Amino acid sequence: MPQLATAETRTLLEQVSWETFLELAEDRRGSVPRMTFDQGVLELMTPRRQHESIGCLIGRLVETYSEVRGIEILSCGSTTFKRPDLARAFEPDESYYIAHADEIRPKEEVDLLIDPPPDLVIEVEITSSAIAKLGLFAAMGVPEVWRQDGRLGKQLRGRARPWLSCLGSLTVRSLNLPRSALKDDCRRNSSRGCAGSRLSISKETQGSPS
Repeated sequence: MPQLATAETRTLLEQVSWETFLELAEDRRGSVPRMTFDQGVLELMTPRRQHESIGCLIGRLVETYSEVRGIEILSCGSTTFKRPDLARAFEPDESYYIAHADEIRPKEEVDLLIDPPPDLVIEVEITSSAIAKLGLFAAMGVPEVWRQDGRLGKQLRGRARPWLSCLGSLTVRSLNLPRSALKDDCRRNSSRGCAGSRLSISKETQGSPS
């Protein structure tokens, strides 16, 4: 569909040093463009409204579900997660610490040389990235990724082994969102607004077994 092609713009730079990447990340205003760095290859991604709406929706659904279930989580949004020893870095659409929330909560900055990566990464990718994101996430130790392409969603579990599609969150087994959060009615949810979607997910959660 034509509108999907305008949801984000991507620029690829090659032969970029780690130091240059850090300077570019530091000098920009805010968190746009979002950056992914993979051993000398730097991708700059500027999200537009559709991209941001989908990421916001899924993030709010995660937060609503965890609130209703009484699950402690820590949102890190699009924090820049860096591994200088691997020359890799990424900035997700949304990210959460769940199993490690209490460990990370007191810290002002996350240092992946000593701290664990986020337990859950949400990645909206309507136009294909030139960087193999799943390989990068696996190399950096991310255990679970939820991907949305504007039509269909997938929940993936990986880390050091090939990524496997799963029906619910395996990072924390109690965090199993109803299928509407990631499947093709995601666009239907986004069209009625976050407030309506949060109410819907709250009702589904309260009505489902623990």
